[in-house]
Amino acid sequence: MAATPRFRNDASAAPDPESSPVDRKHPVDETLPPLKMFTSGLQHVAAMYAGVVAPPMIVGPAVGLTAKETAFLMGASLFTAGIATLLQTLGFWRIGARLPFVNGVSFAGVTPMVAIGKDRGHDGIAVIFGAIIVASLLGFVLAPYFCKLVRFFPPVVTGTVITLIGVSLLPVAFNWSQGGNATADDYGSTTNITMAAVTLVIVLALRKLLRGFLQQIAILLGLVIGTLVAIPVGITDFGAIKDADVIGFPTPFHFGAPQFEIAAIVSMCIVMLVCMTESTADMLALGKIVDRPADERTIEGGLRADTLGSAISPLFNGFMCSAFAQNIGLVAMTKVRSRFVVAAGGGILILLGLCPVAASVIALVPLPVLGGAGIVLFGSVAASGIQTLATAALEKGENALIVAAAVGVGLIPIAAPEFYHAFPKDLLVVLDSGISTGCVVAIVLNLAFNHLGRQPDAGPDAESGDHEKATPAPVAVH
Repeated sequence: MAATPRFRNDASAAPDPESSPVDRKHPVDETLPPLKMFTSGLQHVAAMYAGVVAPPMIVGPAVGLTAKETAFLMGASLFTAGIATLLQTLGFWRIGARLPFVNGVSFAGVTPMVAIGKDRGHDGIAVIFGAIIVASLLGFVLAPYFCKLVRFFPPVVTGTVITLIGVSLLPVAFNWSQGGNATADDYGSTTNITMAAVTLVIVLALRKLLRGFLQQIAILLGLVIGTLVAIPVGITDFGAIKDADVIGFPTPFHFGAPQFEIAAIVSMCIVMLVCMTESTADMLALGKIVDRPADERTIEGGLRADTLGSAISPLFNGFMCSAFAQNIGLVAMTKVRSRFVVAAGGGILILLGLCPVAASVIALVPLPVLGGAGIVLFGSVAASGIQTLATAALEKGENALIVAAAVGVGLIPIAAPEFYHAFPKDLLVVLDSGISTGCVVAIVLNLAFNHLGRQPDAGPDAESGDHEKATPAPVAVH
């Protein structure tokens, strides 16, 4: 059997085409030609744009902001997502996972932020920002300790969580495919769903027919073609371009100095723990996909970048930042593993935040078109999880039972969204995240079945956590 090529992790050394595999950089640390860097980075931005602007679109009107103020929040969210992404991909000191890891506004905080700031206007936003700052600084302090939980994420746990990440994201793609706004008259119309289906077919056809670099940007090409097809259909809105300013800087503390309320801080601290749990799972997933497993130091750096980015974000009127799992699917599908590509995407996000009219061009992509591409992206994440589960020795011990219970509990918020409606609102931050609940169940059951009270004569194979030598077959990585 041929030896696996080894790569250097030195991002500063120039590649030598004549060098042996031992001397080559790892693909994560490789730089690409400028055009490839830009287009591949733009593809990441297109994949996550809707996810970044959706939370401010929800929170702004809920707290009583005007349409113009909500648009300002959206631009600020793009700007701060770019800063957080650069912290993750480039990093400094012991901050940053230094993986192709995209950060943006976390959906986990939407419900508690709406509850904190509802109908309070600028004061509500100031209280939200104050709570985010405190929770983020606490998370930064906890990062070196939280990262040690990585040993509780063997393949039976990581595979379950990665699968749940993909499955949990699919309803987002389905919602986009229907139009994104459940109150709109055309929500779920045959036109919207047909456009999503057309985009899905276009993406699949491009992946099949194209080769090389064009195949790698099939998602971006699919979004462009889908948007062009959507123009005569009448679902492309050009209003955003007409109303957008050419230049706009997110003025620090635009809505006033942050305010600090205990109840709000407690709520956002819970959200921060949820985000740190999901980011840990995302880093483990991405590490497997790019063939650079995330160790404790990588996760510590990633969590520090998450929390530092979140602490800086309110300064520029942004919200809490965390990993964007949809971009992990894009890495898996395109096989472009360079972190500098994602850093280029972070730079584009910053420019979009400073140039509202440029951001509105990206916003031209209709949600049904984005939904059709999202089905492939999010499905790729779930496929990576299933691939990891294939190495978890499900035929041994109670590993299959662990997966069954964790997936079952994790699917509750997806299959039955109102299941926990009678529970306290603070608990819903965790319970409404199938990723978080499934992760907790998988960890607890793995400890119960594979660690606590284990028979003395049970060999190492009895523990799913001891299968680190089993490397998943690189379905999406070559």
